[in-house]
Amino acid sequence: MRNKFVDFPAPTEHMSSHRQLPSLGDRDEASEAVRFLAAWFERQPDAKERFQWALRDSLDELMDGQRTGRWCYQQLTKTEKTHLGTVVEVNLTKEFELADGVDLDWNISGIDLDCKFSKSLGGWEIPMEMYLCPAHDERSGKADHPALLVWLCDDHNLWGAGIIQITDDRLGWTKDKNTGLLRRRYNRDNKRTLSVEARDQICWLWDRPDHALPENTLRHLDDGVRANIFADRRSGQKRTNELFSRVRNVIIRRATVLTVAKQDDAPKRARDARLQLRGQGIIVLGHQGVHPKVAALLGLEIPTKGEWISVRLAPVEVEDQRPKFWHSGRWWAKADPAEPETPAPDIADIARPGRHFEVPLGPDEMAEL
Repeated sequence: MRNKFVDFPAPTEHMSSHRQLPSLGDRDEASEAVRFLAAWFERQPDAKERFQWALRDSLDELMDGQRTGRWCYQQLTKTEKTHLGTVVEVNLTKEFELADGVDLDWNISGIDLDCKFSKSLGGWEIPMEMYLCPAHDERSGKADHPALLVWLCDDHNLWGAGIIQITDDRLGWTKDKNTGLLRRRYNRDNKRTLSVEARDQICWLWDRPDHALPENTLRHLDDGVRANIFADRRSGQKRTNELFSRVRNVIIRRATVLTVAKQDDAPKRARDARLQLRGQGIIVLGHQGVHPKVAALLGLEIPTKGEWISVRLAPVEVEDQRPKFWHSGRWWAKADPAEPETPAPDIADIARPGRHFEVPLGPDEMAEL
């Protein structure tokens, strides 16, 4: 059954080993093609944000939490793990509207390049058609082509992308045990990885080999908290309530709600949680109406479309120094752990379309939300 609940155990191994970060390659020493391609990606509107979300969406797409309940890379099948690089390439192609290459994946302003993905920094596998090599005969590439090297690790919450011109001498070599001579090091698919020295020649986009990946909330929860969220095997709504009750003051994305509820309508699950958690003093803020203003007044991150953030409130006096807002004749602030539960105001009511609200910015502005 599509919505059958499956309880996945926490992974015992990391998605990948977190290797020592390479040095930043000197862009001035890179080829003209590499410098041009790096500048092309970096000057696209909101390029870094679009790039990181293409990676986040690629992994979320494969986990398919809404139908499978999976919430980390380790729960994918072997075939799916192999397919992740293809999904990344497809999503980057769509995001940046990249044209097909003549001989390789893409062509940007007349330059052919390949997209190579690895879950491990340095694990990219380079095929023969990407570089010139006299030992490859007809299998040799037509030129030393540039490659966009992409990696991500959901466990360490990191990603990176860089460009390098692929050449025979930048790829792996090994010493022959019989002759003692150097020979090219291939895997079973006749592919080679970059040498350690070549990793320091990568032209990293946005001047770093590692950037923060949009967080996979369920992956980074304490095992006990996550187990409590998934404890009810029968009710997706109860699991959603538990999610917003236990994971507070941080953004919850739509993919997380879909995985927890295993139902189609994530917004409805969040709306119902908003109603059912009020008695515990918890409000669930979204992107509509006055909700972003309330989040800002409380000093919380502001949710955008497809995001929510929950917070437990407590009534406070005007002299209280905590960030606060005025509603239902009282000031409300983020509750301290020791403060007792007090039913929260009806924030859902104030988000009804067509209503206008004056949001107080300080104690002297007592207009009700």
